[in-house]
Amino acid sequence: MKRIIVLSICLFAFSIGLFAQQNKLIKELESKHGALQKMIAETETLLKNTKKTVSSQLNSLSTLTSQITQRKKYINTINEDVIKLNREINTLDRQLAQLKKELQDKKKKYEASVQYLYRNRSIQERLLFILSADNLSQTYRRMRYAREYATYQRMQGEEILKKQEQVTVKQEELKKTRAAKQSLLKDREAERAKLEKEEKEQKTIVANLQKRQKDLQAEVNKKRREANQLNARIDKLIAEEIEKARKLAEAEAKKNAANAKKSNAPASKTPTTTKKAAPIDAFNMSKADRELSGTFVNNKGKLPMPITGSYMITSRYGQYNVQGLKNVKLDNKGIDIQAKPGASARAIFDGKVAAVFQLNGLFNVLIRHGSYISVYCNLSSTAVKSGDTVKTRQSIGKIFSNSADNNRTVLHFQLRKDKDKLNPEPWLEK
Repeated sequence: MKRIIVLSICLFAFSIGLFAQQNKLIKELESKHGALQKMIAETETLLKNTKKTVSSQLNSLSTLTSQITQRKKYINTINEDVIKLNREINTLDRQLAQLKKELQDKKKKYEASVQYLYRNRSIQERLLFILSADNLSQTYRRMRYAREYATYQRMQGEEILKKQEQVTVKQEELKKTRAAKQSLLKDREAERAKLEKEEKEQKTIVANLQKRQKDLQAEVNKKRREANQLNARIDKLIAEEIEKARKLAEAEAKKNAANAKKSNAPASKTPTTTKKAAPIDAFNMSKADRELSGTFVNNKGKLPMPITGSYMITSRYGQYNVQGLKNVKLDNKGIDIQAKPGASARAIFDGKVAAVFQLNGLFNVLIRHGSYISVYCNLSSTAVKSGDTVKTRQSIGKIFSNSADNNRTVLHFQLRKDKDKLNPEPWLEK
C-alpha cells in the first residue's frame, strides 16, 4: 500500500504534462471562433435603421446583404468545426476503450502475480530461501531471482498506475470535447436566429424597393454616372502619370547620350527619333520602381486593409446584380469597404502619391507603387499631397461619413497595374 502511494506521487508530474497537452483542437477552435464572433459583433454595429429614401435603402440592402453573407460563412464554419469535434469524440472514445482494456489486462496480470506470491509465501522469506541453497552458485541464482521478481512486481504496479492516469486524462479530455461541441451547437442556433431576422429585414427592403421602380432606376443611373465620372478621372490621371514617366525616361536617355558624346564614350543603344512618341500603356520604370513592384507583388495576399478599425466589404469587384432586384445590375471597378464613423484610409504599401483630386466635394488619392497604383476614394479630408512619399499603413485621410444616411462611412478602393484594373481582394490580407 505504501509503495502504491509513493508511485502515485511520482506520477503526479506525468499527469500534469498530459493535461497541459490535451485539447489542442479545442483551444484552436475557441481562438478562431472568438475572433469570428468579435468581427461579426463589430460589423453588426454598421447596420442602422433604414431611412425611406431609395438611396438609403439601396445602401442598407448592400450592408445587410454583406452581413448575411458573413453570418452564413460563420455558420458554415461552425458546421465544419462540429464535424471535426465529432471525429475527435469518436477517436477519444476508441482510445478510451483501448486504455480501459489495457488497464484491465494489467490488473489481471498483477492479480495473478499477487496470487502466485500468496501461494508461495515461503519465497517472501528471502533470507531463508537464499540460505537454504546447496551451494554458492545456487545461492547467487536465488538472490538474482528474488531481486528480479521484486522488480517485476514493482514495474507492474507502476504500469497500472500510469495506465489508470491515462484513462483519467482521456476521460477528462472527452468530457471537455463534448462540452465544446455543445457550446458550438448553442452558438449555431443563436446565429441561425439572427440570420433569419436579417433575411426577413432584407426581404422587407427589397419589397419596398420593388414598389418604387422608377425612383430605383433613377438612383441606379445616378450611381452609374458618378462611377463613370470617377473612373474616367482616374484613368486620365494614370495615363498622365505613365506619360510623365515616359518623358522622364526619355530625358534621362538623352542626358546619358550627351554625356557619352562629351566623354567620347560609346553612344547609348537607345534609338533616337524625331517623331513624336506614341502613347504607351505601361510605366517606364527605373531600377528602384522595378524593385518596388517586385516587392509589392511578393506581398500579394498580405497587404493590409486600406482602412482603420472594424470594416465590412459591402460591394465587391466586377458586375453583379443587386440582391433581390433582378433588373438592377452594377459594375464596380474596385471594392466598397464600410467602416465606423471617424475611420481613416491608410496606404496599403510603400509608395509615392501620384495625384490628389476632388470630385463632387470629396477627395481621392492615387498612390504609385512602381507599376501598381492604389486608389482611395470618398475622403472628407487628406493628410497627403501629390509627390509625398508614404509608408505602409500610413494614414492618408479621413473617410467621409454621410450625415444624411446615418453617418454611413464607405471607402471606395481600387487597384491598378499600369492601366489594367485588378480585383483588390486577393491582394489584401483577410
